[in-house]
Amino acid sequence: MADDKLRRIVCRARTPLPARDSGRTTSLPDEVLEEQVYRLQALAGIIAGLWALGLFIDFALAPLVWGANVSMKAGAVEITGLVIALFMWGYVRFSGDSPRRKADAGLGFLVWNAMGVAVLNTWVLPPPPEQTIHLSWITVAILVYAVIAPASPRKMLVASLIAASMDPLALWLAYAMGNPVVSVPYAIILSLPNFSCALIAAVPARLLQRLGKRLREAQELGSYQLVRPLGQGGMGEVWEARHRLLARGAAIKLVRPEVLGARNDAEARVMLRRFEREAQATASLNSPHTIDVFDFGVTDEGTFYYVMELLAGRDLETLVREFGPVSAERTAFLLRQVCHSLADAHARHMVHRDIKPANIYVCRMGLEYDFVKVLDFGLVKLRERGGDSESLLTLDHTTTGTPAYMAPEIVLGDADVDSRADVYALGCVAYYLLTGQLVFEAETPMKMLMQHVHAQPVPPSQRTELPIPRELDQLVLACLQKDPNLRPQSAETLLRMCDGSRVCKSWDQSMAKLWWETHLPDLTGPLSIVPTAEPAPRAVAAL
Repeated sequence: MADDKLRRIVCRARTPLPARDSGRTTSLPDEVLEEQVYRLQALAGIIAGLWALGLFIDFALAPLVWGANVSMKAGAVEITGLVIALFMWGYVRFSGDSPRRKADAGLGFLVWNAMGVAVLNTWVLPPPPEQTIHLSWITVAILVYAVIAPASPRKMLVASLIAASMDPLALWLAYAMGNPVVSVPYAIILSLPNFSCALIAAVPARLLQRLGKRLREAQELGSYQLVRPLGQGGMGEVWEARHRLLARGAAIKLVRPEVLGARNDAEARVMLRRFEREAQATASLNSPHTIDVFDFGVTDEGTFYYVMELLAGRDLETLVREFGPVSAERTAFLLRQVCHSLADAHARHMVHRDIKPANIYVCRMGLEYDFVKVLDFGLVKLRERGGDSESLLTLDHTTTGTPAYMAPEIVLGDADVDSRADVYALGCVAYYLLTGQLVFEAETPMKMLMQHVHAQPVPPSQRTELPIPRELDQLVLACLQKDPNLRPQSAETLLRMCDGSRVCKSWDQSMAKLWWETHLPDLTGPLSIVPTAEPAPRAVAAL
């Protein structure tokens, strides 16, 4: 899982790590510690099973095979080992302690098991003949622990050396109490494998630490640190992030190169140049109703990423699915704000080309409610003054957009698609808000596209029980004209039409605030600017 994350999001960080983080670079990241604790739980269960197996062999099988009873010392050690292993399993499984503390407790668990093995080797079992090579089970315990649940190299080395010392320590205590023990040279030979394994145990711990360092670097895109994934779609992934110095929340969208249509390295390079130019153009938009772009870049593997503001609210598609169709007054109120954003883009010769409810976000912004943000200018098309145009996501023989909101001229592949295509899509959005239904329903996307080209839409007032004023009904139908020349010619024109409508002025902030307090009370209180470790009770914009 970690390797996959590294493969997808490793990039060159533009901003060096602040000094305050330098003391933590040797510790393991939380993601690695959580995975280690999961393995530690499994290891505790396995060790409990081994102690139970030892009890069964000593008290059930040994008397039948060798005809001798095992001493009660062995039974006492094995029962104690079983109880402590079960306690460790329960502690790791149910305790609310941090993963770091559980991992440290696991090191103590290793030392205790080594102590139990040393007692069995010295106090219960007879000394091995000095002519044979005898490996203590402590070597197995150290190596298995190092592979399954390693800690940081320093902690792993210290704990392993202590565990390796249990055999010689037990031999010394037995000798001091007058019990029969092996000679000193042979004791050294028996102990050498323990200490050799203790040194080897630091190797996987070191490798894990390097992986953790790479993972920490992979979670940093420039000055932003990835917190958790918010969603995944056809265009890529969206992550919640926070600025490492400003404690500012952000949303980062990672766009995979293959979804942009690049079929070879040459097209990928062209795509990279277009991405940089058009990301700069998008960031230049200054309408308050356009999503703010904080940063953008390209990872080492060619994955594009945007860093944008984190929003608290709902996209319009989710809003309608969750609460039903929107009133005519509120629809006009929202429509006007979308027009404000698009008018700014159109004035800069930019066509969005993917206006749809999922790309329009209604949110709480400061003290304002029902504040609209237009998202995802990823399909934006730049129209140069000379007449040529290029689109970031458009290569030869490709069509971009969403079928339910696609203007007829885009469906027909017209080369000169302009701002009137956004006006058509905005009419489809208004239709969806008012009725909760698409303008055209079809079994396949192609049939839906053909209806956008040939079929006449049913007036929205005939497809809903909610009252829709005639002027708003006619405004939506005007946006849905097949001939671009018959539609409002720009978002600015549509904005003026909304400003002159009495319907638009019927919805205000007091009504919006009341709606939010009734339907989304979690978003009406103070909003934290620092993303928390657990998902906050708010929806975040999927860019």
